[in-house]
Amino acid sequence: MTATDGAARAGVIRTAHGDVATPAFMPVGTKATVKTVDPEELRALGTTILLGNTYHLHFRPGDELIAELGGLHRFMGWDGPILTDSGGFQVFSLRDTIAATDDDGVTFRSVYDGAAARFTPELVAEIQRNLGSDIAMCLDICPPVDVPRATLEQAVRRTTLWAARQRAASRGDRQLLFGIAQGGSDPELRRRSIAEIVEIGFDGHALGGLAIGEDRNVMFETTAWAAELLPSDKPRYFMGIGDPEGVLEVIARGIDMFDCVLPTRTARTGSALTWDGRLNLRNARYARDPRPLDEGCPCPACTRFSRAYLRHLVNQNELFGLRLLSLHNLRFVLQLTTDARAAIETNGFDAFRADVLGRLAAAAQE
Repeated sequence: MTATDGAARAGVIRTAHGDVATPAFMPVGTKATVKTVDPEELRALGTTILLGNTYHLHFRPGDELIAELGGLHRFMGWDGPILTDSGGFQVFSLRDTIAATDDDGVTFRSVYDGAAARFTPELVAEIQRNLGSDIAMCLDICPPVDVPRATLEQAVRRTTLWAARQRAASRGDRQLLFGIAQGGSDPELRRRSIAEIVEIGFDGHALGGLAIGEDRNVMFETTAWAAELLPSDKPRYFMGIGDPEGVLEVIARGIDMFDCVLPTRTARTGSALTWDGRLNLRNARYARDPRPLDEGCPCPACTRFSRAYLRHLVNQNELFGLRLLSLHNLRFVLQLTTDARAAIETNGFDAFRADVLGRLAAAAQE
């Protein structure tokens, strides 16, 4: 850690492809691309680390093909750090495709062609080794919200079992490995999972099984006490959050890294994230609005075009409009994260957080 402010932390993660200053937001490049955005543009927006998806890249175009072509960095033209998830979330979120889950692994049907497939900790380690990511994630079981406690306990047990096996498997040169703790918001099971995963020994730790539909207050409460149980000298990763309020709340509770498709997905619905709330550009109120999305924002959407023009593009389903909104929304979340880090370093995070949340809340009431 380089600085702390309450539970909020600023630090640096050192990887084979460069350092990552934290807190850090990871744009999601599911299929080796952040939708509509060039890697050089990502760098210009302030991106330091991307996320790639093990499940999808394993099936299309294939991790062995990517390895043959020099690894994921060369394949997608991004020379910075990459974190790859394990594919476990995709398997278990597509519950209708699962044929069987046992202590050895999970058997399922590919979402692409319905062919039978199987993930084990060893195979997931091999796939991520082929991809050549800087940070690999362990295969885990992420059950849905409100499953019976016995099911959640089974998920915790198998997540630990699989983590130990993946920890023992071969990995890429200088590839970091993060363990994932499960347990939902059940205090006993979450504490047990964290203790077991930490004991195995990883380069960083993730809180999985949150932001999947549970009450937001419960999610934040769980994050607060669970983060305190993770090693203070290793990165802490909250999987799957990217809305401005959520980003600030998990940073306030000691989280260092997070990812989400929200900035680009929101753009594809025609909405922009701004310091004064979310703008739905399909709304007629912007038809003659000459202002930029956000005053002072240096992204291409704000420096060159008006809300009126962006609304026109969105309503005509022009890809250029969705691309501009993607660039803006990514810039917004990345800048929010950078500003949060600066506030932590100057011991002013609480005031910064209160100011941003206040502005967003006021805008939501308009």
